[in-house]
Amino acid sequence: MKIRSQWLTKLAAWTAVTSMKLLFATCRVKFSLVQPGTNPYQPTDENYLISMWHDEILIAIFARKHPKMAGLVSRHQDGSYLAEAMKMLNILPVRGSSKRGGAQAMAEMIEVTAHRHIAITSDGPQGPRHCIKQGIIFLASKTGRQIVPTAATCHRGWRFKGSWTDMLIPAPFTTIYYLAGEPLSVPEEATREQLQQYAQILETRMETMQLKAMEMAGHNVPAQHTTFRKAA
Repeated sequence: MKIRSQWLTKLAAWTAVTSMKLLFATCRVKFSLVQPGTNPYQPTDENYLISMWHDEILIAIFARKHPKMAGLVSRHQDGSYLAEAMKMLNILPVRGSSKRGGAQAMAEMIEVTAHRHIAITSDGPQGPRHCIKQGIIFLASKTGRQIVPTAATCHRGWRFKGSWTDMLIPAPFTTIYYLAGEPLSVPEEATREQLQQYAQILETRMETMQLKAMEMAGHNVPAQHTTFRKAA
């Protein structure tokens, strides 16, 4: 059942945010950065495009407080819940997708990059899973901002399967591992062929980082597996 009431949407978002904040407050977070200054949870002089996988979005949102972050959110009703939750966490939601409001969202994102990082689920909102879409590459080309590839996992947790991907939820009192890779620069006004080339580069880097994160968390599970195994 879809919630059409704005008040009920806000209530649902508040309930979800409160529950997740309580859960993540019990967790320990370990950061691994290839380049200093690329941790989006710390104040930085540079503003980046933060690339993440859709199944890691809860960790990305709740791992720590966000000093200056914006995020692309679908215009669907499900996106309304996420947008309200993001506002409660000091994350500026930008509504739009490749099919609904995409041009407007892109223009707004270009404007807000002047003072905020922008987080994008680079394989969302409809997949395929862990397949980079060219939107973030195009945005990097237009703005001159570098893309920071990220990976996140946890020592213990659960994966809940959706229509095209799953969602990782850490277990209470577990350790979360958050990796930020080397920033990727995209040529200004990149051609279609260059956009595809850099999308493949970003996808390869993120898959490699995710395997490293899984190893750090004590798991020997290929990144493409959709079932999550607790470490012994």
